[in-house]
Amino acid sequence: MPADLSAAIGPVVKVQRLLPSAQLPRYAHIGPFGDLAADLFAAEAITLAPIGDPGATQAVRTGLALELPSTHGALVEDRSGLALRGITTLAGVIDPGYRGELKIVLTNLAREPHLIAPGHRIAQLRLVQRLQATFEETDTLAEAPRGAAGFGSTGH
Repeated sequence: MPADLSAAIGPVVKVQRLLPSAQLPRYAHIGPFGDLAADLFAAEAITLAPIGDPGATQAVRTGLALELPSTHGALVEDRSGLALRGITTLAGVIDPGYRGELKIVLTNLAREPHLIAPGHRIAQLRLVQRLQATFEETDTLAEAPRGAAGFGSTGH
């Protein structure tokens, strides 16, 4: 194996197929300039109602359960092509101890219904290393250039 690819090898994630229509997560591009996240696929057909209607937000079945190593978790991220059409993901943190079915919470922000069919790419799965912080209460915080400025603080 070339040395530049050895750093790209990550943890092994065991995947259990719960539905025959389920597809394992997969990267569209691999190698030194490969994808940051793997595609996730719908295992069922649903229609997301337009924004404001009941059914605009639904949990879409992937038909998969994951066994993440204790050192890693995962984040569910939007697909840019769907986001341009108003389809976005919500509630996308997968802890290493979770073994239930991976369901993707999708919301339709558009004014038209959106059909999701089995096999459609609906989200991306990004593996992240798990860090456990210690939260320590304090009366003061160190100064920083940004200070308490929030959204829009860069003026852009």
